[in-house]
Amino acid sequence: MKSLILLFLCGTFAITGCNKHTNEDKEISSSQEQSTSKADMVDMTISAQNHIGLTISPAEVKQLTQYLKVTGTVQPIDSRVALVSPLAQGRILEVRAKVGDRVEAGQILATFDNVEAGELVAQELSARADLERMKAQLIPATRQAGRSRRLADIGAGAEKDYESSKASENEIEANIRSQQAVIEGIHQKLRRFGVSDNKIGGTLLTSLKAPLSGVVIKAQASPGDVVDAARPVFTVANLSHVWVQAEVYEKDLGKVRVGQNAFITVDTYPNRSFQGRVAYISDVIDPQTRTARVRCDVANPEFLLKTDMFANIDLPTTFSKRAIAVPTSALQEVEGKNVVFIRKTPTQFEAREVEKGTTVGDLTEIVSGLSSGEPVVTQGAFHLKSILAGGSMGDND
Repeated sequence: MKSLILLFLCGTFAITGCNKHTNEDKEISSSQEQSTSKADMVDMTISAQNHIGLTISPAEVKQLTQYLKVTGTVQPIDSRVALVSPLAQGRILEVRAKVGDRVEAGQILATFDNVEAGELVAQELSARADLERMKAQLIPATRQAGRSRRLADIGAGAEKDYESSKASENEIEANIRSQQAVIEGIHQKLRRFGVSDNKIGGTLLTSLKAPLSGVVIKAQASPGDVVDAARPVFTVANLSHVWVQAEVYEKDLGKVRVGQNAFITVDTYPNRSFQGRVAYISDVIDPQTRTARVRCDVANPEFLLKTDMFANIDLPTTFSKRAIAVPTSALQEVEGKNVVFIRKTPTQFEAREVEKGTTVGDLTEIVSGLSSGEPVVTQGAFHLKSILAGGSMGDND
């Protein structure tokens, strides 16, 4: 009997000891969890948050599109540029347009004394006099041919006399037609010079006119200058559409394709964006810079983009997806890990480890560790990191 009691007591003590060790282990484990949880938490008073300008924004699913950023200059489109040259030699008498002037198609840019037109008028007058002389010769030749025909018909004259006189008549008629063609050719040249039939004999001034509506971007004429067809006097460009031309590095050409959108900004209008499209990619690589020329066609209805203006060009690449993203400034590195700070209470923040993905502009994709809608510190995260590392800013009022 005593043996049974002793055995019972030993078992009781053993069970009690085991329970005691189990409870102690649970307490130690709970204490470690609380310690770990507190190690990831940062306290900061409201006044301290206001002092550093701490900002909270909810994590959102956003459209992330990666852009290739290049620089370029504004240039006129080749097919919208016209060189205005005289058709003949002459001397400039009056200049009516200067660089920067906006002109309409057909507007007179300058007038000049057309030397060649004067020579053509002299030729025309001489040709017309010859024509009148031939017409005068035709009258007796026609009469002679008629008389020879009548005499031959009654046997009073030889047939060969009629044939000879008829041949003379035909020759004169042929000469008249040839002379009329010469005069018409002279008239055509004069019309190209702007000289109409009713102005022949007067002052032979020829006008240089704008072939299209646009802006005069070059003018090389002054009164008294002698000009000819070999030298353009004006250059007119229609700038309602322009090229924004960039040099893209060889390694980035695979990200660019004809027809894709392009977003243009210039320092002159920092809050304005101009949309265009890629119209041309050069097939030639510059061996010195290892770049290729890329041109973007951009509408310019308000003429805000000026030639040779510097421009920034954003070209969307093939990377485009919807994902949870936060401002890159929200991400901090703590002990080699990427973390963001989540607001748990008005004065308490959790340092949450996350896996980051692609950075696009000022946004960074969050692959895991963060849910949409969670309040993330987007400004002031560095101060929270400093407190987490042992600072005391959270106590400052």
